[in-house]
Amino acid sequence: MTAQYAKDYVAFSYRVQPKTEIKDSDVVFVGYGIVAPEKGWNDYAGLDVKGKTVVVLVNDPDWQTPETKGEFNGRAMTYYGRWSYKYEEAARQGAAAVLIVHDTEPAAYGWNVVESSNTGPNYLAESTDGGAKETVANGWIQLPKAKELFASAGQDFDKLRDAAKVKGFKPVALTGVKANFGFDNVIAKKLSRNVIGVLPGAKRPDEYVLYTGHWDHLGRCTPVAGDDICNGAVDNASGIAGLVTLAQAFKTPGAPDRSVVFLAVTAEESGLLGSKFYAENPVFPLAQTVGGVNMDALNAIGPAKDIVVVGGGKSELDAYVAKLAKLEGRTVKQEPTPEKGFYYRSDHFSFAKLGVPMFNFGSGDELVEGGVEAGKKAAEDYEKNRYHAPGDEYEAITNWDGMMSDLRLYYAAGRMLAMTDAWPNWVEGDEFRAARDKSRAGK
Repeated sequence: MTAQYAKDYVAFSYRVQPKTEIKDSDVVFVGYGIVAPEKGWNDYAGLDVKGKTVVVLVNDPDWQTPETKGEFNGRAMTYYGRWSYKYEEAARQGAAAVLIVHDTEPAAYGWNVVESSNTGPNYLAESTDGGAKETVANGWIQLPKAKELFASAGQDFDKLRDAAKVKGFKPVALTGVKANFGFDNVIAKKLSRNVIGVLPGAKRPDEYVLYTGHWDHLGRCTPVAGDDICNGAVDNASGIAGLVTLAQAFKTPGAPDRSVVFLAVTAEESGLLGSKFYAENPVFPLAQTVGGVNMDALNAIGPAKDIVVVGGGKSELDAYVAKLAKLEGRTVKQEPTPEKGFYYRSDHFSFAKLGVPMFNFGSGDELVEGGVEAGKKAAEDYEKNRYHAPGDEYEAITNWDGMMSDLRLYYAAGRMLAMTDAWPNWVEGDEFRAARDKSRAGK
């Protein structure tokens, strides 16, 4: 079986080397590629994958569960379901390469997003070993091509996919199949920066409230009608515009009790690199960072009647959202697509992993004009035609009122945190609670 680059699969390397080659590598299906000791789940159990190419499924085993409960939170994706985790675990296991099977619904985006995001330059934070601990190659493979691959080994992809949902699944070797692919790498060292502004607090300047947004995008990407520039007007020039607007808004009435930090991070589209670097090397200590608001793609489809909290139920910040909703006469609704794993896809996640509670909320689909039907239609249109594509241009934004409405809420959220003496925490049992407790205890 042969596969065409970009059309059928994409592959790249996190290793700093001029040439990448996978040659005569045995291929093994490892289900969802998850090792979760706390759940008694190990898709790699009893398997040595050194030198092998592993094929994994995107998302979690129970992503089709209607409710947000179950072994892996059901419909709500966990970090185990994210593509970045799949690569990390394959590297820990010593695999030579890993290919994630792309399926639009559990991936939460079409192949066009995978292609445009992975066929251009890949940026990595500099490492001392040149990425030697990483797999030789990472990538994605289209679902139809994956089925063809499995059939060539006499295996039924659909049956194995179903089997992988059950605890105790055993890896399956695709007998007779060898992976052979390679590519040359052009290596260049680039310097990029996070940009930080701070408004010192009037009473407790050593306590910090954080606003974040990312200023990067994809640059040149897969052409559409001859246009190959991904401008990123909504994602995320709108977030940076919001960051600057909020800084101006805070300065006008004077500093609140706590300091407010305005952080524009780089390389979000390359794997949250800028926010990860700051979180691991903070200018203002995380133990003294109260919490914050991350802004990634503001509402460009019009004012909404509702607010959706991404990652709701995880922290004590939820109580603040209820108060904020009243300011704009909105209702708070549950996240409609928790299977898309949005909580793990933007810069707030870098801070959450190290214990800092971060707001991630915004307008829902129920628009003031047109209701839910109009909201879903507009959101689907953006994801299909402009998200991570050349069509995300300034000229395509026709309604600014939704952005302004959300910015009023973001301002109020930060102002509340900056004027209180409370230290919001994660709820008991949350995956990030221990990091917060440890951080605050060692303050």
